[in-house]
Amino acid sequence: MSEIDSLKKENEDLRKFISLVLAEIELVERVGEIKQNFANSPDSERIITPIVDRILTIKEERHILQSHLDLK
Repeated sequence: MSEIDSLKKENEDLRKFISLVLAEIELVERVGEIKQNFANSPDSERIITPIVDRILTIKEERHILQSHLDLK
């Protein structure tokens, strides 16, 4: 792989990492809003569960990229 190709791949990975971080932040904020708006509601957990599952998936993907990019 040429140096340019390597830099392109690294740039692509960094952009994906940033997208994952932003998505995680947005979903965490949504969970907070749902908890506020549906306080003491049985629907709250039903709504939040798939979002929390997605947050965990994003964290796993982000961690893999973070390790690959040697970010701390």
